[in-house]
Amino acid sequence: MLKKLADLQAGNDFEFPVLLKQVDVRTARNSKKFLAIVFADDTAELPGKFWDASAQDIKDFVAGKVVLLTGKCELYNGSLQIKIITMKIAEANTYSLNQFIKHAPLSQKQMQEQINELIFQITQPKWNRIVRFLFKKYQQKFFEYPAAKSNHHDYVGGLAYHTLSIANLAQKVCQQYPQVDQSLLLAGTLLHDLGKTIELSGSLNTQYTLEGNLLGHIVIMDGEIVAACQQINIDSNDEEVVLLRHMIIAHHGLNEYGSPKRPQLLEAEILHALDELDATITMITKAEKRVATGEFTERIFGLDNRRFFVPNALASNNDDIKK
Repeated sequence: MLKKLADLQAGNDFEFPVLLKQVDVRTARNSKKFLAIVFADDTAELPGKFWDASAQDIKDFVAGKVVLLTGKCELYNGSLQIKIITMKIAEANTYSLNQFIKHAPLSQKQMQEQINELIFQITQPKWNRIVRFLFKKYQQKFFEYPAAKSNHHDYVGGLAYHTLSIANLAQKVCQQYPQVDQSLLLAGTLLHDLGKTIELSGSLNTQYTLEGNLLGHIVIMDGEIVAACQQINIDSNDEEVVLLRHMIIAHHGLNEYGSPKRPQLLEAEILHALDELDATITMITKAEKRVATGEFTERIFGLDNRRFFVPNALASNNDDIKK
């Protein structure tokens, strides 16, 4: 019996409760309102559209509500989506919201402990003070927010988990290449996406805030570093601080991807590469889970709309590893 979104394949009919993770009110060509919805549970997310939405529908079907959904899974432009047949709000207190929300593989406590250990390894005093100050300021949001609206690590705690993944890779790079400044690389890694606590609205119905749309997390965090320096009596124009600021503004690598400057430090180039690697692996893995072996994934927007093949050999290799 199909009980979860991850169980669905094209052509499947189903009926079970799901969370309205994201709901956007839009206007169709016929001038009628419709709801663009992202349905979610703890296994997957799938989009669907609720056509000809009335004023009451718009009021009732908001993000954060659990609904009893009857529908059909369909394939559209190479991607799975939900055709809504019926949808009604579940009775209050019937379900816990946590049943439908995906969380990071590590608990918040585990991630906090690991982050604290990493900060301890930043031995350069100015970088250490700046990182400690900003993490104290944004700690609660950092461990709750997603790393992105939809592309990668788009779940509760995703921002912290993504940061930890890169930091773990950064430590291994430093072991392999002793010429890399570990303190600078770790400081830049820990701060590189911290601005998303301002750029994004939260883990449920994630939207870009006004600052997110007009500034973006790179510019936001550069400003936060300068403001932090003012409050802890560090000159933001000191060379050490400028190096750290460069780590942040260059971590997207290319101007067209949002970086005001391309990397001009070894550590900045490494951070960009590790950030891209972690996001890429996560996006491909996420897409592979939606298809059977021997098939191509849906096109991944964040990877130039490319598809990826899932070889049958991977399944047998994974079975051998488990044995």
